[in-house]
Parts: sequence; C-alpha cells; structure tokens
Amino acid sequence: MSELPRPFDYRPPPAGPLPVLHQDAHLLVIDKPSGLLTVPGNRPERADCLESRARAEFPDARIIHRLDMDTSGVIVLALTAHAQAHIGKQFEKRQTTKSYVARVWGEMTDDEGEVDEPIITDWPNRPRQMICHERGRPAQTRWRVLERPDGVTRLQLTPRTGRSHQLRLHMAHLGHPILGDNLYAHAEALAASDRLCLHAERLGFRHPDGGAPVIFESPAPF
Repeated sequence: MSELPRPFDYRPPPAGPLPVLHQDAHLLVIDKPSGLLTVPGNRPERADCLESRARAEFPDARIIHRLDMDTSGVIVLALTAHAQAHIGKQFEKRQTTKSYVARVWGEMTDDEGEVDEPIITDWPNRPRQMICHERGRPAQTRWRVLERPDGVTRLQLTPRTGRSHQLRLHMAHLGHPILGDNLYAHAEALAASDRLCLHAERLGFRHPDGGAPVIFESPAPF
C-alpha cells in the first residue's frame, strides 16, 4: 500500500443524461457512473458532479447521501425538503439497507466474515482514512463471497456503519484491496482494473410519502 494519496486528476465521464432508476413526486433514484463526484469539489475544475447534472434536468433535486467519486451504483436524491429530511434521518439512524458488490485482490479463504475496525481521517495524507483504535469512530462491514474467479474474489459487502472509504479501507486491511483502488490498493491490484470495482447494488428505505418500504437495485457493471 502506498504511503501517500496518488495524484487526483478529475476526469468525469462524458456529459449526458443520468441513468434514472426511479422518479416520483418525492424522490429521484440514479445509477451513478464511476468517476463522477457526488457534490462539487473544492476547485473550479471539479464543479461537474452528480448534483449539478441532476439539477440540470431536475431543478429541485437535493443531495441526501454520497457515494465516493469512483464508486458507481444506486444513489437517492430528494425532490422536496420533506423527502430530504425524512430519508436523511433514516441514513442518520442507520435505518436504511445497503449492499455493494466488489472485486478484490486474491482468493479469500473464508466464505463470510465481518471487519470491525475503527476509522479516522489520515490528516497528513487526506483524503485517505486510516484504522485507529485510540481515536477512530466505530466501523463494521459484513462480507460474503459470491465467487472466486481467476485469482480474485467477488464479494457482497454490507456496511453496518457509513464511514468515509469504509469498504475500501476494510478490504485493504484484510489484505484483499478492491481492484482499481487508487488510494488503498498496491500496484498490482490497482493495475488489475481500469476502474474501482465497487458498486452500490442495492438501497432500501421507507418512502417519505406514507412510509412504505422501497428497494432499488442496479446490477454491477463488472
């Protein structure tokens, strides 16, 4: 694993309509492409993002949660202030259900397990995070093997908490970094894919209009 973040050169995917999985009067569910920031970055050249692209088509769209720039998959935006508060509170209270698909380096021996390692920002090496038992915030990730093709492992990942870079850091901690991870993977694992092999495949929560459970899914593109 490298000691410093690799250079950040923002090259978002080509402009065009966002893949909409669902839309109603209250919410908008999008299949976020890999390589696109969720919200604007801290420099003018990083202004292009999911939020700005969504608002070009849906002016009332409001961010509720985020996915890492290089993570693809299901993300929900609110179209009303009520929906933003309602769903946002579910994320805050861990009442949503989330699962991801990842391809990681090497063949994992066990079929399932859990990582319970606290996480804190690695301030000298931002945006990297690090495991810290003294000052880190609790972080738990369940993992389950889906298949072991050609020397790599395909996993279903279920985060019990929502720390920044949690899945990426936890997999690297196990010695099985996610393929294409430019922050936590060693050189071979980074070169094994032209994108981060992490995809938010499933998101469930209670609909802000009436509270009925809803689930949205997107198959992993890798």
